[in-house]
Amino acid sequence: MTGSRTDTIMVLHMDGSDTSLASIPRDLWVKDPASGQMGRINSTFAAGPANLVKAVEGLGIPVDHYAEINFGGFASIVDAVGGITVDFPNPARDDHSGLSIVKAGPNTLDGTAALAFVRSRYYEELVNGQWRTDPTADIGRTERQRDFLAALTKSLANERNPIALMRVPSALGAGLRLDTTVSYPEALRLAWTMKDATLTPVAIPVTPRQTSGGASVLELENGSSAVIAALAS
Repeated sequence: MTGSRTDTIMVLHMDGSDTSLASIPRDLWVKDPASGQMGRINSTFAAGPANLVKAVEGLGIPVDHYAEINFGGFASIVDAVGGITVDFPNPARDDHSGLSIVKAGPNTLDGTAALAFVRSRYYEELVNGQWRTDPTADIGRTERQRDFLAALTKSLANERNPIALMRVPSALGAGLRLDTTVSYPEALRLAWTMKDATLTPVAIPVTPRQTSGGASVLELENGSSAVIAALAS
């Protein structure tokens, strides 16, 4: 996967029964540990997962373990549990990701539609007969991702059909990659301990800015220190 960029970066924090999921925006402007140059945090993955982990830890967030899932693995998990229902306040679309929600209200997304939803960076809603682009851009995208993953986790926790549960590990297949300090069975045991936990979405406060070269990026707000400290505890 070297030479690639990450599409999504999240940090799962577990403290007893408290479980939180924080998003790190892909456009966050950081120093690349490998090159020493400033750039978007998602580009640090080009030098490998370990470099991405160092970049996250450079924010003050310690990382104990690393897991990576590709697009196919994500879609397969959603299909394995029979899809995830998302309540859309308005019809929505994104011609770039392939998202197409014709009717407002609860929509059950299969793996392909779910992937289009969580990857949407040009999210539009049909409001009063007019298509309106989400002005929050990547920040809104990470909010939708956290909410979707919380719903997916809840669906897995509430699943009582053993056949459906057996489909999940096989759905991951080669789509899941773990660091060398954790085995696949250990990862499954960790996931099982989360089945009764309430996953709390956490937003790291960021603010938009432009670099000297004119690139639109994000940087940490002053208020982010408290959120990061909680993730580091």
